[in-house]
Amino acid sequence: MHCSNRLATRHTLWASTSLHHAACTAQTGWLPDTHCGQVRHFTMLPALLKQAGYQTHIVGKWHLGMCNWEYTPTYRGFDSFYGYYNAYEDYYTHAANGGYDFRDDTSVFRDPSNEYFNYLLTERTVQLVEKLDTSTPLFLYLPYHLCHGPLQVPAKYENMYSDIQNSSRRIYCGMVSMMDESFGNITQALDSRGLLDNTLLVFTTDNGGPVQYGANNWPLRGGKGTFWEGGTRGVAFVWSKNLLSRTGYTNNEMMHAVDWYPTILHMAGLQPGSSIDGVNQWDMLSNNGPSQRDEFVYNIDTIPNSTAIRYKDYKLLTGNPGQFNDWYPVPQSVSSANLTSTDTQGRVEWKPQLYNIRNDPEERHDLAESDHQTLQMMLGRLQDWIKSGVTPQNAQVDPRGDPKRWGGVWTPGWC
Repeated sequence: MHCSNRLATRHTLWASTSLHHAACTAQTGWLPDTHCGQVRHFTMLPALLKQAGYQTHIVGKWHLGMCNWEYTPTYRGFDSFYGYYNAYEDYYTHAANGGYDFRDDTSVFRDPSNEYFNYLLTERTVQLVEKLDTSTPLFLYLPYHLCHGPLQVPAKYENMYSDIQNSSRRIYCGMVSMMDESFGNITQALDSRGLLDNTLLVFTTDNGGPVQYGANNWPLRGGKGTFWEGGTRGVAFVWSKNLLSRTGYTNNEMMHAVDWYPTILHMAGLQPGSSIDGVNQWDMLSNNGPSQRDEFVYNIDTIPNSTAIRYKDYKLLTGNPGQFNDWYPVPQSVSSANLTSTDTQGRVEWKPQLYNIRNDPEERHDLAESDHQTLQMMLGRLQDWIKSGVTPQNAQVDPRGDPKRWGGVWTPGWC
């Protein structure tokens, strides 16, 4: 199964999309966010929507910086925040990387019952919807913890899949079902307030599933943390009662996560600045029109020389594409699937690889040797991208952020 964990709406821009490309993400392991100061002048999506009169709320995962209060949700355009700062945490203890991490706005939220996280997130979201001023447009962003690791779920959801022998897969499927139930409850709450009558709902994943933890991307190659399509090709749907010109179709055009930013702004009657990477894809989504982009960067890491780019039908990979590089069927046995991981420390030499993604989405036929002309064209485009890049700003571990210095709680204010 492929987990999706984010939402948007017009009167209700119910956005379960990923904002991770909008700001810097260093925050765990006591990493300083001082380099984020160079991007603080960028106005994030919720702040622009708020300026346009929207209510803006986030329930769930932040993961966009927290060493300074100015990087946290209610300083970046959200009216309210209920969730956690880090990349992940224990679903019951709400601890991550040696510290407690659960906030209600800027205050530490203590959960004495250690209740499963998703119950709390859904309960708060429903309560928020029930109290909304329905005369004011809404942007609701739900970056849920599900279906992120660790693999934990209440027994009743795991038991729904008692026929699955593999424990990781069984728990993972239970997590997906719990997420589905939660979004059903939230959708019902929105409907009961009449908010679905003028709403765009966006449901999207931000990456492929982690094959080593029960997820499955078959027949695509690889998984989360790799440049293969199994790790980068996300699934999504948009829904509305009255805002879509065409419905009931599948669109396979090219879209990047950064495109949600100008697309959602367009829905709210706003225009982004000119110096952004994203493009407005509303015609593609609402009318099954053509994509407004023909290329994007998967990633360019000049330190280990590990890159991947897409141009039209072609995809170029150089360096190490990640740890799990094969095709992994759904795990059936009690033990984990037959996973083969490639060493990521540079002891395996990777030559440039070229694939025609439209004809070969499973990335089984490397064209680097047979189509030298296209390979050279793609290598040239990669060099153009590299020239336009900025110097990597890798931060060192900063002990000032150690939760032990802050009463055992992940806390802003140390940079």
